[in-house]
Amino acid sequence: MPSLNPAVAETRRAVRAALQPFADGGEVIVALSGGADSLALAAATAFEAPKLGVRVASITVDHGLQPGSAAAADSAAAAAAALGIESAVVRVTVDPAAPGGPEAAARDARYRALTEAAAARGADAVLLGHTLDDQAETVLLGLARGSGATSLAGMAPVRRDDTTGLRWLRPFLTVRRQTTRAACAAAGLDPWDDPHNTDRRFARVRVRETVLPVLEAELGPGVAEALARTAEQLREDAEAFAEMIHETIEDIVEPAEAGIAVSTAALAANPPALRHRIIRHVVASEFGQSLTRSQTLEVARLVTDWSGQGPIDLPGCRAARRGGLIEFTAPPTGI
Repeated sequence: MPSLNPAVAETRRAVRAALQPFADGGEVIVALSGGADSLALAAATAFEAPKLGVRVASITVDHGLQPGSAAAADSAAAAAAALGIESAVVRVTVDPAAPGGPEAAARDARYRALTEAAAARGADAVLLGHTLDDQAETVLLGLARGSGATSLAGMAPVRRDDTTGLRWLRPFLTVRRQTTRAACAAAGLDPWDDPHNTDRRFARVRVRETVLPVLEAELGPGVAEALARTAEQLREDAEAFAEMIHETIEDIVEPAEAGIAVSTAALAANPPALRHRIIRHVVASEFGQSLTRSQTLEVARLVTDWSGQGPIDLPGCRAARRGGLIEFTAPPTGI
């Protein structure tokens, strides 16, 4: 009996571990683009899911952004069907001129379509094909933007949507991209190569094709793995901070007219890292907005460097010191 191809074995092990929580009756959806990563994911899931009593389907989202996208989506669905997976194609409309650019608009449309498909089927989770290389690229892009530890934590292997309860799984975050290609080749699968993945207009493509190879050449092999380990460590730190905030937030906030207020004494008693996270958390949870570091520091100065300065305009709200409180309120109408 021939031995199992090492790349196929690695992808199957990763998927088997991810599917364990859904054994004996769960259902998962594979987000299938037809590329090597998602095709290897579909093949591994098709093999492992039945052994665990997990139902599996695939959804291919056609963004319609390039010629031939409909044919590529249909081909991906046919590949899933050949693997024994129930498959479907969902076609979405993406506005290339949307804020954030076409990449962000396509991603938002894709996740909406996958969320709706999962809800319609009653699925427990959606499996995504992001690899260790994708994680490394995400960390480098975060570094270039100066995004802070939360962004540098990269993509989580498991993320639960608090609103829907749907879980998003990334079984391949420890698997290299070359491994998924090797797994497809060993299984006789023919992946589709998205032209956008080689379009150097996109920063991620430049990181993939130029920045990471230069780092590997100049610093030695293992840079991608090191970046992925960094993301994992920072994610652990972020989870610890989040737990601290949830444990203390109810004791230091109170309602304010058209908003929420935080005790200046409580903020001052915390170290800067936690103080800044509390400020960002309050604005995000109450007003649905993200603060930049400079905006966060300006609010923190109302606590640590108070000299009578007036209100600070922030995305979606205003911050002002009132006695022993920092009040975050919706801006006056018309501003």
